[in-house]
Amino acid sequence: MEPSRGTSRASLLPLLLLPFLFALSALGPGRAAATGVFQVRRNFPRHQGNGPGGEEHLAALRKHDGRRLLTAVDLPLGGNGIPTDTGLYFTQIGIGTPSKGYYVQVDTGSDILWVNCISCDSCPRKSGLGIDLTLYDPTASASSKTVTCGQEFCATATNGGVPPSCAANSPCQYSITYGDGSSTTGFFVADFLQYDQVSGDGQTNLANASVTFGCGAKIGGALGSSNVALDGILGFGQANSSMLSQLTSAGKVTKIFSHCLDTVNGGGIFAIGNVVQPKVKTTPLVPGMPHYNVVLKTIDVGGSTLQLPTNIFDIGGGSRGTIIDSGTTLAYLPEVVYKAVLSAVFSNHPDVTLKNVQDFLCFQYSGSVDNGFPEVTFHFDGDLPLVVYPHDYLFQNTEDVYCVGFQSGGVQSKDGKDMVLLGDLALSNKLVVYDLENQVIGWTNYNCSSSIKIKDDKTGSVYTVDAHDISHAWRFHKSLFSLLVTVLCSYLML
Repeated sequence: MEPSRGTSRASLLPLLLLPFLFALSALGPGRAAATGVFQVRRNFPRHQGNGPGGEEHLAALRKHDGRRLLTAVDLPLGGNGIPTDTGLYFTQIGIGTPSKGYYVQVDTGSDILWVNCISCDSCPRKSGLGIDLTLYDPTASASSKTVTCGQEFCATATNGGVPPSCAANSPCQYSITYGDGSSTTGFFVADFLQYDQVSGDGQTNLANASVTFGCGAKIGGALGSSNVALDGILGFGQANSSMLSQLTSAGKVTKIFSHCLDTVNGGGIFAIGNVVQPKVKTTPLVPGMPHYNVVLKTIDVGGSTLQLPTNIFDIGGGSRGTIIDSGTTLAYLPEVVYKAVLSAVFSNHPDVTLKNVQDFLCFQYSGSVDNGFPEVTFHFDGDLPLVVYPHDYLFQNTEDVYCVGFQSGGVQSKDGKDMVLLGDLALSNKLVVYDLENQVIGWTNYNCSSSIKIKDDKTGSVYTVDAHDISHAWRFHKSLFSLLVTVLCSYLML
């Protein structure tokens, strides 16, 4: 997910992000490298089956997605990237002294880490995700410190916009508004963050670092919904205020992280460190962009290149090019691109009737969609393709009813309507590597239920990082989609 300009995520309507981990940082000459993994799980279920509340669920989808020996970091994942399932990935981190656990959405489309605080009167106390929510209490942690307006971090996090009325010794406040209208406000604190540091093949030890994050005093919009409530959001963006940048500056990690989002079994891999297996081909990141922007060249549907306006994917002008964002569940295309893709996808199915349900195009179909519909391939600078298979962009609600995961940017805000935004729909079941040291990003198709190998550049050791699913014991209420099934059946039988 990305915030609006300034202190909010870019105004992209449905950002259900998807969850992630701490990156490792380069330390200059004789640099040290670190690796790590986080266990993550997904927030909204993908293939729901029968149950009430389907239209509301689809609507929610649209609105949302000190120097020492450095080693890897492992962030255990939970969740599932399927639109009718969790719809985002999340992980559990420890904060404070003594450390308490907090479930946070992992988001490569935003920067700041924040968790709901004990002073919040609008924050949910229960979660429909089957997890226990925890409110952060600064007074209960022996290592907590309030960040003031006079401190450098305050100016960094607010892009130098500390209000004149904020006295040097007053708490530094933050306010973030996301593209779906949800929001969080509060103040910054510094405390110890606890995470899993890789110590061997499939093994971790607990490590900690002092980080600055938001203490949420008030939330609004979808963030206040108890159905999909989490304790906060963990941003893995490039800004100096992000967790990744803070750990890098402290010499804790190397600025390379990767994720592999598993829609087959749930969870997946989220690690910090230099991936040596599997190898991935990369494309350059566009310099000077706040998000992970890349240069898209062409789109193929079923092997045929779409004939589109020559400047449709330009980075300059009013367009921001193509954003790769694990915090977004679906994929958004400019209106002209969206229409061309859908026309090509359904060109061999003139008999299919598309029905609009909560801005999703749905249809009745029996048989294998992988056999009946074409692959959609995005071609990026550096000759790097990204193949999206029919079972990825067509998600199943019932046995013979499918909905299209591609969405028109026209339904987004003004800022987002002309860009290409590729979320979990395109990234799932692929290992995606963000190499911020070399300013490239790459991916390859991969079994996200398996493992990867990460190298510690300081010691030369290579570690195996395994897949996790911290939501394995969690089951979303299957009744959530019965209303959707009823609505779809009614529409399709008209």
